[in-house]
Amino acid sequence: MDLTLTTREVGATTVVAVGGEIDVYTAPKLRDKITELVGAGAYQLVVDLEDVEFLDSTGLGVLVGGLKKVRAHDGALRLVCTQDRLLKIFRITGLAKVFDIHDSAEAALAAS
Repeated sequence: MDLTLTTREVGATTVVAVGGEIDVYTAPKLRDKITELVGAGAYQLVVDLEDVEFLDSTGLGVLVGGLKKVRAHDGALRLVCTQDRLLKIFRITGLAKVFDIHDSAEAALAAS
């Protein structure tokens, strides 16, 4: 399965909607997109994982790397995730305490 990425601007925040599988093969595409956005001055990011069907440790690493990139510029990276199987991964790894996870893009945008 391929990875789809679509971005949209909402005020000063960039929403990245991700679809498909984030794994060792597709994670570099997401990493490159986050790097590109931060390089262009987008430090307020919302990564919408609602259409993600699979997330592995490589994908988690990309999200953590993205968080570090935006925090280096006093920015924030918020996640949108309601799927139990993905939320379980964040809880098990302890990343649920690291990431600001919301149940909708609207809630994530309101938190910015």
